[in-house]
Amino acid sequence: MSSGLLGMLLGLLVATGLILVLSYAPPFRSVRLVDRLAPYVHDTPPPSRLLGTATEPGMLTAVRRIVGPSISNGARFVDRLVGGRAAVRRRLDALGSDLSVEDFRIEQVIWGGLCLLGAAVVATVGSVAAGNLNVLTASMLCVSGLVGGVLGRDWWLTQQVNRREELLLAEFPVVAELLALAVTAGESPTAAIARVTRLSGGELARELGAALGRARAGVPLVDALQQVADRTSLDPLARFIDGLLVAIERGTPLAEVLRAQAADVREAGKRRLLEAGGRKEIAMMVPVVFLVLPVRTRHLRGHCSQARRLSRVAKASHVLSLVGGKSKEWPIVRIA
Repeated sequence: MSSGLLGMLLGLLVATGLILVLSYAPPFRSVRLVDRLAPYVHDTPPPSRLLGTATEPGMLTAVRRIVGPSISNGARFVDRLVGGRAAVRRRLDALGSDLSVEDFRIEQVIWGGLCLLGAAVVATVGSVAAGNLNVLTASMLCVSGLVGGVLGRDWWLTQQVNRREELLLAEFPVVAELLALAVTAGESPTAAIARVTRLSGGELARELGAALGRARAGVPLVDALQQVADRTSLDPLARFIDGLLVAIERGTPLAEVLRAQAADVREAGKRRLLEAGGRKEIAMMVPVVFLVLPVRTRHLRGHCSQARRLSRVAKASHVLSLVGGKSKEWPIVRIA
């Protein structure tokens, strides 16, 4: 690395530090609304812990305590840049997560920072190994790591939602048939839901158990179940919740409806398996074409060459027998 380039990097680093120090200095820092109201509500007693949700120590809590304002500003910038708060909120609800959109943006900033750090390490190692520093390549690598980390957290959220929906669909027929069995035995839909959630596990049972818990806390059961239907994007589960709501509100028969819905979901699962098998058929051709077929072709080629050698030996023997005036059958020649 040349001295001029090293001086330029050090100057850039010093200038960035000075800008950060000046921007966060008290005369230039914007006063937050919380800081303005803090002197007037300082004597307010803290609320009881029983009235709020327990905060478990985790990565978000530690990051907020260490670099609170900076990470919050980064989360707001990512939110303005990426957008899609409604879609993120819908996916978080479908995942059943307690995270808010702001918490998710903070996680995106953390992922982006970690990927940026990894890209910087890779660029440093590559520069040391090469003996010189390509500023353009290093900058592009760091920017790619930052953007990849931010978008990678969004992609991982989508994958989590897809896996959870697959689990819900896999558990739905069993839960529906258990509910149908309990209703047929004479229990009300509410008692049947309570029994099934108590005896079974899984994502769907936890969703129904959470709805039943909200109902016991004072929310109407119809509204609690409707929240479950609103959070999901699965049509079978939405129809299942609608059937429960109709049975609770109007007292209509529920057992046959639940059994029919379970049978429909099982048939849909079979169709998905057939479709997945059809898509995997092309992927299964790759080892056949590139691994099995060349070995088989080489084996057949060896057999063909051996057959041609036998044919040539047989023809030569027949020609010799004709030249010698012997009318014999073709001799059998043993080839080692």
